[in-house]
Amino acid sequence: MRLLDATLGCEFVPSKELEEDDIPRYAILSHTWGADEEEVTYKDLVAGTGKSKSGFRKLEFCADRARQDGVDYFWVDTCCIDKTNNVELNTAITSMFRWYQRAAKCYVYLSDVPNAQPVTEDSYKGTERVSSFRGCRWLRQGWTLQEMLAPQEVEFYDKTGTKLGDKTTLERHICDITGIPSQVLRGHPHSSFSMDERFSWQRSRKTKKPEDLAYSLAGVCEVSMIPNYGEGGDKAMARLWKEIDEVLKGREKELNEIHASLGSDGSRRTVVLHGLGGIGKTQTAVAYAKRHRSGYSATFWFNIRDDTSVKQSFAKAAKRILQHHPSAYQLSRIDTNGDLDDVVEAVNAWLSEADNTRWLAIYDNYDNPKIRANKDAAAVDISRFLPDASQGSVIITTRSSQVRIGQCIPTQKLTDVVENVEILSSMSRRDLSTEDESVLALVRRLDGLPLAIATAGAYLDQVTITVADYLRLYETSWRELHKSDPGLDSYEDRTLYSTWRVSLDQIQQQNELSAKLLGLWCYFSNQDLWYELLCAGCSESVPWIQHLTTNLHVFSDAMRLLCHYGLVEGEKLSEEKVESGGYSIHSRVHSWAIHVLNAQ
Repeated sequence: MRLLDATLGCEFVPSKELEEDDIPRYAILSHTWGADEEEVTYKDLVAGTGKSKSGFRKLEFCADRARQDGVDYFWVDTCCIDKTNNVELNTAITSMFRWYQRAAKCYVYLSDVPNAQPVTEDSYKGTERVSSFRGCRWLRQGWTLQEMLAPQEVEFYDKTGTKLGDKTTLERHICDITGIPSQVLRGHPHSSFSMDERFSWQRSRKTKKPEDLAYSLAGVCEVSMIPNYGEGGDKAMARLWKEIDEVLKGREKELNEIHASLGSDGSRRTVVLHGLGGIGKTQTAVAYAKRHRSGYSATFWFNIRDDTSVKQSFAKAAKRILQHHPSAYQLSRIDTNGDLDDVVEAVNAWLSEADNTRWLAIYDNYDNPKIRANKDAAAVDISRFLPDASQGSVIITTRSSQVRIGQCIPTQKLTDVVENVEILSSMSRRDLSTEDESVLALVRRLDGLPLAIATAGAYLDQVTITVADYLRLYETSWRELHKSDPGLDSYEDRTLYSTWRVSLDQIQQQNELSAKLLGLWCYFSNQDLWYELLCAGCSESVPWIQHLTTNLHVFSDAMRLLCHYGLVEGEKLSEEKVESGGYSIHSRVHSWAIHVLNAQ
């Protein structure tokens, strides 16, 4: 995200791209685009031109409003995105809803509303200024749906910069024109409304490009999709529905049960998701957090695999809190890079403040819990990392069914054969049928384990072989694994390890560096591995690591292959200022790499 400094008068220069944890408090502009040649672009600002364009007035207006509201930075879509950079443009489009949601203020500049008098409830009908507001183009544009719903504070201004009202005072007009329920404007969670209802809010709206009707709905529907201009409106809408289906698929029962259990009356509610490794506990927690994020003031993710990991997670949370609440008393007094026990205490004190009750904390990978039956000295006592106050919502994911803290919800295997085939079809991007015996045989063999099905699907997406051929490779891998390591804990472990072995064999054929990188990952956390980290520790005595870190292109090629096979996920680092993105590996794949690859 790039921002403009509102304190520098009319000398607007886009900042460098800011990482999530480096973004200061900012205002954001919503407006109707004029002629393309009259809008100020990123290129104009870099070159120091653009002041003669009519669109420059909008920048001056936004900067002035932000300064009056005590906000030092602001964002405008016309000039804060380098649209010649496709990666940056796609990132901006997919992040747009979140950027509007996090803005301190959203100013709506209505260039086609000339009347300088406020619109009030008393003037609901029959006046010229009401007609001007109700007839403005902004209310019927596609992208402005999320710009109205995402931010908490939305204020409307006419072309002279005079305030007409805000989302509250103009609620009746907005609801009447758009058909959007008043509860939504008041911040009621979108998850309380069906997808069909959410789609209806967009039906009377227009966009310049047909695909944008789908892209602009992604944030409202709480999914993410990469833009592909040129695919057409129908295909874009079909892709949007596919993304929605993927989020909801197979876990509707668990998601509804979590939501019912966390329905808060102001007191602490806790849910424990327990089940086999690779069964989808983390993914279910992610789906819940995405679906209900509008119902929480903040969501925090703590990796509680061990003491070190969870404390590092608290350090990241502390920096994030200070970005948005720089005056937070408990955190402003400590060094977030210092004693991590102090950081944990300070974050929990902030979560325990009397008026801070709508947060969601997810404690992931609590697989070595300190309970009576566990004699491991390294077991983690989660009570040390929970806020003292009885407020907020907590989700814990664990492989242990003995964790007894709140409402226990088992995460089961996916037993519906049709559902499993649909997931395999989606991951492989093939039209697989339940009438194909080899497809049914593979689904039965993978035994409803989502991670195994996803790995098999990713392989079939990358390699041109039949499902029957993949099944034969899987059976060979299973037999070899059983001979070399018959002591694996469970049938489920052998199922997962066998799918990963098939994928690794293919990866080794395509790029030996990728396979070696997977083995090297055993010596790092399963989260946040990136190019500059390996460069900093590069040893001249290990030639393949030297080759891997020759340049970012070589490293990215090796990592991209692991992503394509579903073993690794790419992500933006949350606190390190690096040029490349960071990567994470599923905790179960990480365990497999430690257990199998480095035992060779």
